[in-house]
Amino acid sequence: MRHEFGKTIIIALGGSVIFPEKIDIKFLKEFRALIMSQINRHKRRFIIVTGGGRICRVYQQAAKRVVRVADEDTDWLGIHTTRCNAHLLRTIFRKDANPIVFDKRHRIKGLKYPITIASGWRPGNSTDYIAVRLACDFKVSEIVILGKPKYVYDKDPDKYKGANPIQDMSWKECRKLVPEKWVPGANSPVDPIAARIGEERNVNALVLGKNLKNLKNLLEGRDFQGTLIS
Repeated sequence: MRHEFGKTIIIALGGSVIFPEKIDIKFLKEFRALIMSQINRHKRRFIIVTGGGRICRVYQQAAKRVVRVADEDTDWLGIHTTRCNAHLLRTIFRKDANPIVFDKRHRIKGLKYPITIASGWRPGNSTDYIAVRLACDFKVSEIVILGKPKYVYDKDPDKYKGANPIQDMSWKECRKLVPEKWVPGANSPVDPIAARIGEERNVNALVLGKNLKNLKNLLEGRDFQGTLIS
């Protein structure tokens, strides 16, 4: 399967990729090199939306062991960990990134830099939703969801060994596999709010694992492994 991009590419960079058990320095070095090569060789622009990762769960679980925590506060803890990860990404791309982190809708009006880093915004959704909203706002046809899992599966691969990967599916089919409502910390291939907006606004999603050679193949228009949701 292959895909062609325009000049602006939106990547929802999963927190599980940035911070699986600790910050993955090797991945970040290789990711930076790949993005910079795309900018320098193909004059592309990137919007990178950062997730929270394990550090998000650490804060959320710690709070829940002390008191009963409302969903809104659970979300806020997650949002602030995405902002910390966003500043980490902005720092490693410093010379080429907008110095302002995109931490609320419409804060940044235009893409004046090769790289724009976005974090979580408000409670009630994940960074998948933010990636889809940014695609709508900047008229980008698709988002790339980079992280875990490698595909969208017909059932949870962490629970079922016989789960089958799906290469091509509609948003309608995808929405049958995800919860109807957003639950903070839910393990879902795509945020249900993002899936609804993606279907309504005709924004495609490409779900990939963390393999950067596979991402490079996707960006270069070569065969890649993943799921196309359209």
